[in-house]
This record gives sequence, structure tokens and C-alpha cells, in this order.
Amino acid sequence: MHGEYKELGQKMAIVDLDVVDNKLANVRLSGDFFIEPDSALWRITEAIEGLEADASAEDIAQAVEAAVLPTDNLFGLSPRGVAVAVRRAVGHALAWEDIDFEILHTPVIHPVLNMTMDETLPEAVARGEHKPFLRIWEWDRPLVVMGSYQSYSNEINQDGVDRHGITVGRRITGGGTMFMEPGNCITYSLVVPTALVDGMSFLESYPFLDAWVIEALARVGVKAHYVPLNDIASDRGKIGGAAQKHFATGYMVHHVTLAYDIDADKMMDVLNMGSAGKKNRGHRSANKRVDPMKSQTGMARDAIIEVFKDVFTQKYGASRGEITAEDLRVAKERYEAKFSTPEWIHRLP
Repeated sequence: MHGEYKELGQKMAIVDLDVVDNKLANVRLSGDFFIEPDSALWRITEAIEGLEADASAEDIAQAVEAAVLPTDNLFGLSPRGVAVAVRRAVGHALAWEDIDFEILHTPVIHPVLNMTMDETLPEAVARGEHKPFLRIWEWDRPLVVMGSYQSYSNEINQDGVDRHGITVGRRITGGGTMFMEPGNCITYSLVVPTALVDGMSFLESYPFLDAWVIEALARVGVKAHYVPLNDIASDRGKIGGAAQKHFATGYMVHHVTLAYDIDADKMMDVLNMGSAGKKNRGHRSANKRVDPMKSQTGMARDAIIEVFKDVFTQKYGASRGEITAEDLRVAKERYEAKFSTPEWIHRLP
């Protein structure tokens, strides 16, 4: 049994093992990491040997950590990275290449329907009606979307929303308020098995799930990087942010909004601009703080999206899928029952 994992900022950890009587046996740890003295490698291997085959990543990491002495030097190798490689070897954790992906490009629809589909489409994946996927959003009107746990009155300037005719919605994930206009953002959702991030902390899972888009941004001329916990930025400013939610079905949604262009004046008019907000969130400096892709690439939004699709396909072998009439019907039904209701939108007044 074989498992590999390259933790962000680390080297490759490769684990080969057998399972005998539900215990890990014949464990071999290898990779392009550095470790001194050699005996540290054997101690780590011995610490894993004999663990239960269904041991959690936390239990494996603790066993490895206990085997490492203060005088040992590990470069490019961490207990958590070893634990994920072990979990992948025994089949409890997945790698990208283990997943059969499709790419969905949503037709132009009401923006809150897009948010609704971040709840309904993972259910369809769990039922086997869709493969795990990358989904590109398209929407027909401007939207202010709050994080699941934000207060409406703290975030939304109702006068500005009414004046500009902006739709307000609340998504299922945490994080901050986003102002999204058609054509001015690129938003995508990933729905994957949670086993893909097995053993990773939330902090580690964000850049792991978006490594492909950092590569895609480089192809269009944007040198981007992750800023913990969930921001994507370049040396010229923030580009976007990510959020995620895990479901009891064993799947999760991870979605990202990237600024292509931005109407900063309108954004500041529709968000609550009390003095504390100005000071803490920096909305007054939005033009400087957020540097959209349009100014950095000169490329059309549609052309950037095609590069995103191509990179994801090349890296993960994704096929092209489609949003079905049934997908839209289910989403519209959930939208009417939940996501469009005052009870949901104002659940934290």
C-alpha cells in the first residue's frame, strides 16, 4: 500500500506499508526530505509500526512527534505530513489523482441561486448524480453576500442597497461580506470529498485546495500567493478570498471570489461604513487594497476563466459537465424555501 503527500512548503513524504490484523506493518518512509541523524528516520518508522490501521491523522502525528528528539533535525518533513501520507496509503485519505472531476459552468442566473447551489449540488454529488467538480458562477445582477455568521445591521448600509438596487444574500460559509457585480468577479466552487484534506488543519487546507488557481493566475501574468487564513493576494494588493463548509455526507464545498474589476465607490456605499468599519476593514482604501485582475493582466474575464478551466483540466484530468434542468429546479425550490427568506437573510440581525 502506497501513499504520498507534499505538504505546502515541505518536501514529499512517501509511505509504503502493509496492514496485518488491522495494524500497520512493514512501514517504510521515504522522500526528498532531509533528516539528521539517520536514526531519526528509523525511530519515526518504528513509531508508526503497529498502530491501528484506522488511526486518525492526529494520533499518527502524535506518535511521530513523540519519536522525534529535540536534537533531531527535520527539514522538509513534518509529523502532520507523514500522517497524511500514512492515511493515504491505507485509503482513508485521497489525493487529487484519486478523484474523477468534472467542470461545470453555470448559466447566467440569479446570484442567490448560485449560493443555493453550494448547498444543493454537494447533495447531488453525495447521491452520485454529479462527479466532484469545479463550478464557475455566472449571475445577472449585483449582490452583496454576507458570511453565514455576520450581522446584517453591522455589514449592510440599507440606504445604499436601496439606492443602487442591490440584492443581499447570506451564504452557508463563514468569512466576510463580498460585493459582487456581473462581469466584475470570477467566482468558483470546488466540491470534493473531505478525505482530500484528511489530516490537514483548516489553515493548511485553504492553500492546498487553491494551489491550482495560483498556478492559473501565474499563467495570466498575476504573481499570486496565499495570505492566511483565506486571502489570495499579489504584490499589488488583495485579489480575493475563500471560504469552505464541510457536510455530514463526507463532501465539502470550497469557494473563492476573485476581483476582476471593482466599483469601489459603490462598494463603500452599500457596505456599512460606520467609523469602526472604516478603521478596521479599510473600506476607504479599497481602491488601493484590492487590485483586480483586469489591471494586472489586461485580459478579458472570459479569457481568464478559460485559462482556469484549462489548468484544472490539465492538472486533474477533469471532463466537462453541465448544470441540468433538475439541478436548477432543486436549487430554485431551496432558494424559495430558505435562501430568499427574511428568516435566513436576517438570521443575525
